[in-house]
Amino acid sequence: MRGSSGTSLKELPSPGYPIQKTIWKILAGLLHLGNVHFADSEDEAQPCQLMGGTKVSVRTSASLLQLAEDMLLETIQIRTIKAGKQQQVFRKPCSRAECDTRRDCLAKLIYARLFDWLVSVINSSICADSSSWTAFIGLLDVYGFESFPDNSLEQLCINYANEKLQQHFVAHYLRAQQEEYAVEGLEWSFVNYQDNQTCLDLLEGSPISICSLINEECRLNRPSSAAQLQTRIESALAGKPCLGHNKLSREPSFVVVHFAGPVRYLTEGLVEKNKDPVPPELTGLLQQSQDPLLMMLFPANPEEKTQEELSSQSRAPALTVVSKFKASLEQLLRVLHSTTPHYIRCIKPNSQSQPQTFLQEEVLSQLEACGLVETIHISAAGFPIRVSHQNFVERYKLLRRLGPHTSSGLWGLCSAKGPTEQPLCAREATLQPLLQDILHALPALIQTASAPGDPAKATQVPLYCGRTKIFMTDSMLELLECGRAQMLEQCARCIQCGWRRHRLQKQEKQRQAAVLIQAAVRSWLTRKHIKRLHIAATVIKRAWHKWRIRMACLASKELDGMEEKPMPRAPSSLSSSLPPAHTKLLGAIIHLWPLGLVLANSAVGVRGFQRKLVAHACLRLPTGSPSNKFQTPQQDQAGITSIRALPRGSIKFHCRKSPLQYADICPEPSDSSVTGFNQILLERHRPVQV
Repeated sequence: MRGSSGTSLKELPSPGYPIQKTIWKILAGLLHLGNVHFADSEDEAQPCQLMGGTKVSVRTSASLLQLAEDMLLETIQIRTIKAGKQQQVFRKPCSRAECDTRRDCLAKLIYARLFDWLVSVINSSICADSSSWTAFIGLLDVYGFESFPDNSLEQLCINYANEKLQQHFVAHYLRAQQEEYAVEGLEWSFVNYQDNQTCLDLLEGSPISICSLINEECRLNRPSSAAQLQTRIESALAGKPCLGHNKLSREPSFVVVHFAGPVRYLTEGLVEKNKDPVPPELTGLLQQSQDPLLMMLFPANPEEKTQEELSSQSRAPALTVVSKFKASLEQLLRVLHSTTPHYIRCIKPNSQSQPQTFLQEEVLSQLEACGLVETIHISAAGFPIRVSHQNFVERYKLLRRLGPHTSSGLWGLCSAKGPTEQPLCAREATLQPLLQDILHALPALIQTASAPGDPAKATQVPLYCGRTKIFMTDSMLELLECGRAQMLEQCARCIQCGWRRHRLQKQEKQRQAAVLIQAAVRSWLTRKHIKRLHIAATVIKRAWHKWRIRMACLASKELDGMEEKPMPRAPSSLSSSLPPAHTKLLGAIIHLWPLGLVLANSAVGVRGFQRKLVAHACLRLPTGSPSNKFQTPQQDQAGITSIRALPRGSIKFHCRKSPLQYADICPEPSDSSVTGFNQILLERHRPVQV
């Protein structure tokens, strides 16, 4: 691992010494050196004195850099001059401004050597041998275009680099476009665009340019004047279109019209910054350092000579900042021309670093500074939209429904025309019929979108069909997207109609199935209910028949028993105690009480003839007596031989409640039924006891 001076890390005095700590010590010493300030001296023959409180900074800086404190302070305060053929040495005290300049120069010298050494060490550690690789990936971070109220040599160099990179970007972009069109077989000539070559001629042109005039001022052995430099630039470059002058500015300046906008540069201090001299005594001071890293960065080699010594001996022009920057930029451009660059534009949304805040003016100014506006103009002049055949077919295959599926020539389309027709692969062969159908549908789409009175729009070339890509403009892309949206809307409407029809049909089937299920369930429930009613009715009917038969049997037994037994007579004690008239009356009551019951209930459903028969039986009247006022019909002339023959139901002669179940309950009488003693005895009302 070797640095810029050719010394490896293994050559350090202490191999085990941590190199990172050494770097941090040097950087800390540079920071403390920046805190050193000087005061004006009353006597020009005496060096400037340190301001109060800065002696500590000098001591700390000298300790970190491992330099002698007195030697460090003397080198900054006193300037050494060699003059004459004999190289006589003169020591001259520096002014306050010169002391500050020498202090800054010492810090920049150490920092520049340290930075170059770090870059070389990192490259050596991560880069393999050049014989083992053929390609590389480089990352270039370029600061954007700068335009401040006061601009100096730093802004001039940065904007000069941006001009060169913008020219390379435009050339690379146009070359890439032309190569792509040639590969796809398209015949196209670009329109004129704004070139920044005039601005580059103003900055670096030959024989006279701004850079050459600034370098010439540095070579002149005279004090530089800002007003004189402004006058010289305006007079020498008066005919340049990109050079301007701000008449309202009180300070000497000139204006350069860059591709991103005009910028005003101040001529004050421009020559001094371009010289950037390094006094030899500063280099000699650093060669005396005891720090191992500084000893490696500033080796004490007597053969090496400083820049001023070389320039004084050879009388060659001194190497200025502009010359170094220009040489480095040309080397960078050679690398870019030999590689395939890719550009990434970074946009700062706002200056306050606030999230979700985009300032339109700042973003627009950055886009203009990056050259994207001109790039957009160039892209718009050609075909900014490029889509591969596969992606084009996948996205716009819906448009095939607009036109007929034919294989004839394309209307209003320009196909690729190349010197040699390459054979299509199988994938491209399958895409060609679909692509042809889509392209044949475009005329109908264009005819629909164009106005009726604008035939030129309907006949213009909408797109180009290359070998592997489709080239189109923004207007054609909008037309295709509009047609695709319409087709998607139609497809969505068709899907919605089908879905609604399917949903309605499904709902109708569900309704019919529900009705069928409900009918089956209701039929089953009705049959079940009727079956239960039939079973209950059968049980009730069977029990009722059993009850009737049982009641009839019980009534028959009771009647048979009463007929066989004679009518009991009144007790002798009772008859003897009663008078004879009362005794006859009691016998008549006992004998005729059924007749009273019959007459009391004869109004309910008993016909007149049946009532006569009952009365005859109770009164024991002769049936065929001529003195009888009752007339008997022919069907009933046989007469009634027994009271049992009259009623159809069972009869029981007791007033108390029967011990049999349901003996006191009878169904409702009907008009057609024949009632008798069964109805009398089975009355709902309880009989009154005498």
